[in-house]
Amino acid sequence: MGFLYFALVISVLGLFMTWILARVVGRQAAASAAMEKVAAAIRSGAAAFLKRQYTTISWIALAVAAVILLAYLANGKPLVAWQTSISFLIGAAASGLAGYMGMFVSVRANAKVAAAADRRDLNKALTIALRGGAVEGMLVSSLTLLGLAALFLVYSQWLHFDPRAIPSAIIGFGFGASLVALFAQLGGGIYTKAADVGADLVGKVEAGIPEDDPRNPAVIADLVGDNVGDCAGRGADLFESTAAENLGAMILGVALFPAFGLPGILFPLVAQAIGMIASGTAVLTVRVKNNEDPMKALNRGFYLAALLGAVGLYVVTQLMLGDQALWFFAAGLVGIAMSIVFLFLTQYYTDHAYRPVKDIARASETGPATTIISGLSVGFENVAPAVLAIGGALWGAFSLGEASGLEHGGLYGTAVATIGMLMTAMYVLAMDTFGPITDNAGGIVEMANASEETRKITDRLDAVGNTTKALTKGYAVGSAALAAFLLFTAYLEQVHITVVDLANIKVFIGAFVGAMLVFLFSSSAMRAVGRTAGYIIEEVRRQFRDQPGIMAGTEQPDYGRAVDITTRGALRNMVLPGTMAVVVPILVGLILRAEAAAGMLMVGTITGVIMALVMNNAGGAWDNAKKFIESGEFKDSHGVVQGKKTPVHAAAVVGDTVGDPFKDTAGPSLHVLIKLLATLTLVLAPLFT
Repeated sequence: MGFLYFALVISVLGLFMTWILARVVGRQAAASAAMEKVAAAIRSGAAAFLKRQYTTISWIALAVAAVILLAYLANGKPLVAWQTSISFLIGAAASGLAGYMGMFVSVRANAKVAAAADRRDLNKALTIALRGGAVEGMLVSSLTLLGLAALFLVYSQWLHFDPRAIPSAIIGFGFGASLVALFAQLGGGIYTKAADVGADLVGKVEAGIPEDDPRNPAVIADLVGDNVGDCAGRGADLFESTAAENLGAMILGVALFPAFGLPGILFPLVAQAIGMIASGTAVLTVRVKNNEDPMKALNRGFYLAALLGAVGLYVVTQLMLGDQALWFFAAGLVGIAMSIVFLFLTQYYTDHAYRPVKDIARASETGPATTIISGLSVGFENVAPAVLAIGGALWGAFSLGEASGLEHGGLYGTAVATIGMLMTAMYVLAMDTFGPITDNAGGIVEMANASEETRKITDRLDAVGNTTKALTKGYAVGSAALAAFLLFTAYLEQVHITVVDLANIKVFIGAFVGAMLVFLFSSSAMRAVGRTAGYIIEEVRRQFRDQPGIMAGTEQPDYGRAVDITTRGALRNMVLPGTMAVVVPILVGLILRAEAAAGMLMVGTITGVIMALVMNNAGGAWDNAKKFIESGEFKDSHGVVQGKKTPVHAAAVVGDTVGDPFKDTAGPSLHVLIKLLATLTLVLAPLFT
């Protein structure tokens, strides 16, 4: 049990490190009174939204826990009923706490970054933003590890369960995390993109005022959205990713119990603990040199996290996996390499330094229609190299596992590859939260009428933050793709199925329903953004129309009303897509039974990964094409610079508006849907047989 205690100790130390980082960020020099006023409005709006959102989610979680409890009691399985529903609630609570606390720090770090930029200190602004992001990264990793390790300890030492039965007994933890993540990502994504669309279309396009202009009534709602979507939502997303993938690997570890014993089950938890140490070390080393691109500094930190993670993985495999350690270490390296490949692919398709974004900017010369066509083509194209990378990684990891000569070694190889990819999860989440922190800092600086020099620093960091957010989405969908095979195999283990026959009519129908669910869910999420954006667009137009002094600068916009309208719209419209994501898989399993649910899980996962790739990177490319034009670096086919307030820029803004719900609502929510399908079917597997 020494390995389990090691994981528990590291999780507690991680929570302590989270507290230290939060205090370090909080003690940085305060912003000016004007900046602090804007930051306070953002904090107030974000807190109000999350309070209402998590109240709604809590009632939904309690209802689902009751359904799980009653379903198993009705099937004569009282022990399973209680252990599954309780672990479900623990996972749900931990997921919600991770998202909420991460956002709590990010809405305080934004003003500190603005203050550092106001002092012309690029390095200080970057390190504050990254360490503010690391609070959420470390908290998510620590709470996941603590929850799983503590549950394992309770079941093994207090309840005296056979260790081989524990992963299946605590699978509810992963389902609880997935359910909360789905609604957190949906609600936050709908809010942030509705506010963004409203602010951009009425402010930039119709009124012709700059982004984050204090005259725009939707600007505070937009800045709040960065936090509730990209901080709280993404934190819950990666929490459930880590929980689900660790549980899937632990279930496969049970199959290799004759070879590895208990260490084979606990391996994912110990590897995650090592990954936390590697990522935490990397965060503390990041510095930007003079006037270099801040992205280079962040990349150095990622490579250091990956290198330290690889060294730690070697040690852990040697200690825990015996004579076959080298084969599984190599499989873990495949996962680490996969994370690097996906970051490169995402950067290529979403960074303005490369061909795809330049093509979209060039297409903007001929209007919004060609901008949208070009962006969609980029989204469809990026699927090909990503799928080749996923296929190569799965094949390589499976082959290395098989080479160990162990029964089920190939499956365990894919599990170790997935764990290898998660070794850098804490650092990647820190980079993701870096994005909304720097975006907020830019908004605070502009609304406080800070100097042009200050704005240049926050613009540089905001541009990098936009890239890091795209990279995190790429990383999340890559890990989801690797985990898909892992979780699908874990489900087959649970229901004792070795072959899924697509020629079976029920399985074929289940597979069709799985693919359909991805499209219907995406449609519902996109429509929710459109409806909520409509509310905020009408409100901004009304304020401009009824209060002409706003544009003249003699009247203050009603920011609070815009925040409240967006909040109510987002929470109301998140219920339908979230509910269908839960209800449809249950109906398939209960009506068509276990093998049909396997077909739904397999095809739905594949479809979901591909759709997420399209949406994430098409949206990111549209966004960065707009920013490329705004930077003043883009020249049209005649060599003329095309910047803000030009027809080319207006076309790019329309493309970005279409891409916003792609990359920040439907796309990220699909990451969660993929894992929700797996954890839900794992939890309810006994009812489907």
